[in-house]
Amino acid sequence: MAGRQAIRGNPAADGMPAVPDHDCGLCPRLAEFRRQNRVTFPTYHNGPVPAFGTLAGRLLIVGLAPGLHGANQTGRPFTGDYAGDLLYDTLIRFGFARGTYDKRPDDGMELLDTRLTNAARCVPPENKPTPAEVATCRNFLTQEINAMPNLRAIVALGTVSHASTLTALGRRPAHFAFGHGARHDVRDNVRLFDSYHCSRYNTNTGRLTTEMFQAVFAAVREHIDRNG
Repeated sequence: MAGRQAIRGNPAADGMPAVPDHDCGLCPRLAEFRRQNRVTFPTYHNGPVPAFGTLAGRLLIVGLAPGLHGANQTGRPFTGDYAGDLLYDTLIRFGFARGTYDKRPDDGMELLDTRLTNAARCVPPENKPTPAEVATCRNFLTQEINAMPNLRAIVALGTVSHASTLTALGRRPAHFAFGHGARHDVRDNVRLFDSYHCSRYNTNTGRLTTEMFQAVFAAVREHIDRNG
């Protein structure tokens, strides 16, 4: 029953990917964490965070999961925490977004030719979804990918997103090694670009610099412009 309640939409009928219900119960640990957060942070979104951007886009960006005080609060991917500061600034710089990012879902930000989603739609404790939770949520990612007819590039932010995206594409992650800046041809006319996640931890420790992150999107821009 929980699974049937958690999924709505019928891609075969209307071309739209299924999305988890606001009270999705597919992952008991995440559902319990959501229940606790609704008590502690009653004004937060506190539900699966929907994708942001057009299904007609040529670029899909796959993050890990909503942050507790970021997307879990605002209801929009990468909105409300540091990861969004770096990501949205980079998207604007390379023509994948326009507007002024103000950490609010009503700030007027518009994505151009781009869609944002996560490997896990619900905020996990300590920002770490379990492998089982990522696998359970993959149905939604698979349908997201399949509902994008013009897709040319996917950016996977981190190893978990990399592996889940490859699995959603019907590829074996072991055959495509993750590495920042790595590129993999994963489907006709679709290339997967890897990046370290744009988290505050990665930038504070120097694992990821602004220049490193921008270099990935410069390559994405070149690929999309070249391949139409």
